[in-house]
Amino acid sequence: MQMADLGDIRLHYRIDGPEDGAPVVFSNALGTDLRIWDRVVARLPEGLRILRYDTRGHGLSDAPEGPYSMGTLVRDTERLMAHVEMQDAVVVGLSIGGMIAQGLAAKRLDLVRALVLSNTACKIGTRAIWAERIAQVEAGGVAALAEGTMQRWFSARFRATPESAAWRHMLERSPVQGYLGCCHAIAGTDFITPTSGLRLAALGIASSEDGSTPPDLVRETTELIPGAQFRLIRGAGHIACVEAADVYAAVLSEFLAAQGHL
Repeated sequence: MQMADLGDIRLHYRIDGPEDGAPVVFSNALGTDLRIWDRVVARLPEGLRILRYDTRGHGLSDAPEGPYSMGTLVRDTERLMAHVEMQDAVVVGLSIGGMIAQGLAAKRLDLVRALVLSNTACKIGTRAIWAERIAQVEAGGVAALAEGTMQRWFSARFRATPESAAWRHMLERSPVQGYLGCCHAIAGTDFITPTSGLRLAALGIASSEDGSTPPDLVRETTELIPGAQFRLIRGAGHIACVEAADVYAAVLSEFLAAQGHL
């Protein structure tokens, strides 16, 4: 268990792989922690240096009072990469993690060699939608959103398995102030202009059963980056890296190999 003290925030992170391995950074979704990447990391080729972390307000990272800004979340990632002496990485972000990845690439292209935008978009939802979600959490805690969130996160098939309860518990135990802080960050973010200006290798990953960022939304964001690839994973929901880890890892490994990043 590793903690990076960045002065105003302590972030929980984990590094796997050799020090001289090709760097890959994973950024998690709202209401999750770095464990959502466990299955994918276990299926990637050996030799990569993999950084995972709990976004501010999530998992074992500090959860200060919000609201947070997307700029703050991007800066957290930027400083964490400096802390572990990592640059020129392939950055993989899911949902809010994908927004952080876009912001990081726009700000610090020296840190980002290539981008994987998974189940995300340059703008997710509307201010009205996020205001409603924030009000629900303020009134009833994160658990008030659990049923609807699970329907967006996973397919009906996966939700019928005993394992789905564990992921629901992870969501429900998210720190309220951290969840709300990140909701405010998403609500205030529209990266269409900076993402349109990116010129780097990119891959968009969408899932056919994703109720949070449907495939067309992911595709539209991916197509903002000239030459970007797009892959659709069928039968999985928003957290495809959990539900369809074999396919997800194969798609990611293929992209890494195409970049000479193995």
